[in-house]
This record gives sequence, C-alpha cells and structure tokens, in this order.
Amino acid sequence: MNYRYCNNILNYSRWETREVKVGNIGIGGNNPIRIQSMTTTDTMDTMATVEESIRMIEAGCELIRITAPSQKEAENLANIRAELNKRGYDAPIIADIHYTPKAAEIAACLIEKVRVNPGNYADKKKFAKIDYTDQEYQQELDRIFEKFSPLVKICKEHGTAMRIGTNHGSLSDRILSRFGDTPQGMVESAMEFVRICAHYDYHNLILSMKASNPQVMIHAYRLLVDKMKEEGYNYPLHLGVTEAGDGEDGRIKSAIGIGALLEDGLGDTVRVSLTEAPENEAPVAKALVERYQKRENLNVAVETNSKFNPYAYHKRNSIELNQIGGKQVPKVIIDLSKEDNITAATLSNFGYEYLTSEDKWNIGEQAVDFLYLGDQKLSFAIPGSIQCIGDHYDWKVINLAEYQDQENVFVQIKGLDELNSFNYSGQKNIILIFTSEASNYMQEIRAMFLLLKGEKIDLPVIIKNDYKGLDELKSQTYPSTDIGANMLEGFGDGIWLNNDSISGSKLTSIIFSILQATRTRISKTDYISCPSCGRTLFDLEETTAKIRSRTNHLKGLKIGIMGCIVNGPGEMADADYGYVGSGVDKITLYKGQEVVKKGINSENAVDALIDLIKDNGDWVDLP
Repeated sequence: MNYRYCNNILNYSRWETREVKVGNIGIGGNNPIRIQSMTTTDTMDTMATVEESIRMIEAGCELIRITAPSQKEAENLANIRAELNKRGYDAPIIADIHYTPKAAEIAACLIEKVRVNPGNYADKKKFAKIDYTDQEYQQELDRIFEKFSPLVKICKEHGTAMRIGTNHGSLSDRILSRFGDTPQGMVESAMEFVRICAHYDYHNLILSMKASNPQVMIHAYRLLVDKMKEEGYNYPLHLGVTEAGDGEDGRIKSAIGIGALLEDGLGDTVRVSLTEAPENEAPVAKALVERYQKRENLNVAVETNSKFNPYAYHKRNSIELNQIGGKQVPKVIIDLSKEDNITAATLSNFGYEYLTSEDKWNIGEQAVDFLYLGDQKLSFAIPGSIQCIGDHYDWKVINLAEYQDQENVFVQIKGLDELNSFNYSGQKNIILIFTSEASNYMQEIRAMFLLLKGEKIDLPVIIKNDYKGLDELKSQTYPSTDIGANMLEGFGDGIWLNNDSISGSKLTSIIFSILQATRTRISKTDYISCPSCGRTLFDLEETTAKIRSRTNHLKGLKIGIMGCIVNGPGEMADADYGYVGSGVDKITLYKGQEVVKKGINSENAVDALIDLIKDNGDWVDLP
C-alpha cells in the first residue's frame, strides 16, 4: 500500500515483497505469513533448549529464535541444530544477537539466520546527547560500515538470512541525537544497515520495527515501507509488538499493533511477544494471520478530499453530545436488550456492584457508561454515572432508514453505501453508530470516518460490531484489530461490542483493555514486560504476576518489568518505574530513565519497588 497516495482509496492487497529463503522456508513473495517465537532457556543447556523448541514447533512455530549473547552460545547453536535434526525437526534457527558482532559471525556459519539490532551492534546507548557535525556523523557511518561488513560477507558466502531488527527502546545515542526517539529514527537506524548490505549486493534481508507502544510501532513500519519504496527495496517484514505483557492485555496489545499492519497488507512473518511460555505465543499469532491468508484483494473507494496521515496520531474532532465526543474519553456501551430479567446483580458484570447492606453502589474503574435496553425498562434505581438508552429513555437507537431529523437519537449506519445515502441536514442532536458486515470491517469503518471528515460532519461516532461463535482467543484478537486499529488512528468516540460467546464481564474487560492498549482511556496499571529469553536473569513470569498482584490498582501508572539490560532501559523509557535484571537474581530499579537502586536481591526487589513508588508519592492504598 503506498501511503503517499492512499487518501481517496483504501484497499487490502498484500504488499509484494521479495522472497527470502531461511533454510527450507520462504518468507515474503507468495509465501504464507510465517509464525515464529523465541526460546527462554539457557542456550548452553542444549537439551532444555531443544525440548522447548519442539514444544514451540508443535504449537505452530515455523522458525525458532535463540539468544546468542556471547561466542560460546553462538557455537552451541550447532549442537542444538544437530539434536533437532536428529529428532526429525528441521525448523530454521535464528540467532538473536546484541552487542557481540563476533557471536553473529560465528552463528552465521552454523545456522540459517541471524538477527542483529542496529542500535547496539556497532553503536552504544548511554542516554547521552551528542551534537555531531555532518563530517563527524559520516565518520561514525564509516566506522559502522567497517564493523558490520564482515557479517554481511559471511552471510552472503554461506547463504544465511539476516533480520535487521530495530527496537524503539534501543536506538543508539547517535540516532537519538539526530532524529530523536521517533519512528523516523527507527527507520534510519535500519536503513543504514540495509545500505551496507546493498553495497555488497546482499539482499537476503528481513526488516522489523518493534516497539512496546503499538502506535509507535505502526507508524515506524509504515514509514519504513515508504522509505524502502523510495530507495527501491521490497524486503519482507517481521511484525511484532515487543514487551506486550501477559494474559489478556498482552494478546490485545499485540493484536492491535500486528493486526493494524496486516490490515494494511504489510507483514510476512509474525512473532507475538508474551511474558509466558513461548509455546503460548504461536496460537495467538495464528489467530491473527489466518484472517489474511486467504483474503482476496479488496478496494474501498472513498470519494472525499479528506487526507489520511498514516504516520501520526490525530484525534478526530467531534462535538460533545450526551457526554460522548468532544474531549470526553471514549465511552463504553453494553447491550442488555435481550436479557430476560435485569437486576442490580446483573450490573456486577459491567463494573457496578450493589452493596445491599449499605443500599449503595460501588463503582469500579472499568464501569460501562451506557446500557442499551431496547424496549425494556429497568425496575430499580441505578447510579448517576451510568445512562440508559432505549425506547423508554431520553435517547433512542434507530437505523438509518428510520431517521427523519429526530433529536436525541443514536443513528446506526451500516457500511459506506448507507453512509453515502445519509441525508444530513445539520441536525446537531444525533450520535452516529458505525458498523459493517464486510469482511474488511476495519478498512470500511476507517473509510467511513474519512468520508465523514471530508463532508465536515463533526457528530460523535460510536464504533459497533457484532461477533458470533468466536472462541476466547478470537474474542480478544478480532475486535482488537477491527476496532483498536481504528482507535489508534484517532477514530471513534466510543465502543459497542456484542459477542454471544463470552460473558458480560469478559466482554467488558476486553473493551477496556482495547482502550488501555490504544492509550485512549486509562483504567488500570500499564505493564511493559518483556517475553523472557535465554538472557533473562530471574523468573520473569512469576515476578510479573507478583508485581501485578500488588500494583494493579494504581490506575495510569506505567511499570516496566525487564529480564535484562539489552532492551530493558530503552523499551521502558516511558515507564514511570522500572524493574530490570542486572545479574543473577539481582535487580536494578529505575525511576523513569534514572537508576535509583542497584544490586537488590530478587527476593526483596518487589518490596523495594513498592517502597520506591511510595517514596515518590505515586502509591495509593487499596479501598
């Protein structure tokens, strides 16, 4: 998709990349979107790494990534490769390299692919601001050329593939000094290495632009594609949201970032990064990519002068009506119109708890804002923070065919064709509901917003979708892509989801998790936790659970939980507090980007983190 010229037509057509062979697997070209993950074992423990790799392969991974932090781990990849082959598994192995060019050069002779991070392969990150003259900057580029060239030559000689993987959190001081902590800096960091590869006519490359913030990640990939087109490249893309976390939050954050790019037709291989066992990642990746494996090219024409900027977030301007739109946070609507017997206890599924002994309501941070009741009417009093809409209340919901300049109505519009027939007369007391039954739901909803913008209609809009027959995983990932991706573009003043497969409490949790991941409505603590790997210096999954259990009531606080210092301090750069492994069972605590305490024993480190939060005035006691 050429974003420079996408203002008048939105389409799904997979961007045609060149094929790169990784062992016996083709990535890019006409190949399916490939699934991969990364081991968490010590690379020197051959049997443990092989066993974990087999579990990953049987869960659906087609490629296995293994960390090689030093030369000895790189050399041991040959033993891991031999043992996997002995057991009948030939999935390609990828060596993950940070800081150690020699390890990359060794690995490139032994296995099918190496991943290098341009932020720390030949550069450094000490959070130092340096002002370079153009001559000094070119000298630094010359130095990188000399340091990176040996690996390029080895990969070309041995037919080894390479991923140039930029991480938002590990951009070098040099890149940060010239481009800032931006998607543009991420792209340039990778392109410097791409140009060196091109100098040697080596093109067995795959590129990635990972970040823990889906919005940054999406903008970086789009800019990368535009830059590649400008310079005449079409390398395959590896997609992933790094440090996504665990559980529902990790799945939803990953689905928003990866799904948005898959909707654009971008992506040739996917890794979902969860703070869980690596075999849990492949099913999530499969649920995401299967929607696109057989999707035909689709075009959605939008006749409008509205311009869509895919490289930056711009919240759509809308007026405020009935506490929806304007500067209000996105609202949440739940449909109870088909419930047989609505009681006060029913609302406990949606963030409201009625305390019978005290005759009052306890309202949670994830409490819905509107109840749609259809032709029903509640028989009990509800708290003032929740509104009812329906036939017996001030605001009703109607379809477009019923609309005749009424006031105080939600008008449901299904798809572009209906929106084009919307005879808007300037009536300001209506709220729109956008929905679609198209297979390219996300694309059509986005096109509807562009059409509205082109017509300069500033009415509030609720995004609505009905899901049927989905399992729990797809109930998390599908709306995250369909609706979350549009929220990331600044589209939507609220969410209305129906799903016949899950409980009301689960549905509510998913909606608020989408809003949290898009950072459009914060209702809980935000955890930036890495997926663990062989570099991890403590039990990351167990520690994340401990920290979450003690801090998940701190609304809006961002806590980074990182297994090691490779990407830790950088990836959690926008976190308020950081918990980073710095040695075996040793933890370093951060306040923002500054080290506060070093060398804390892991058994005491969670308490130390809580004390740090309290000392800085960010702690609140549980009610």
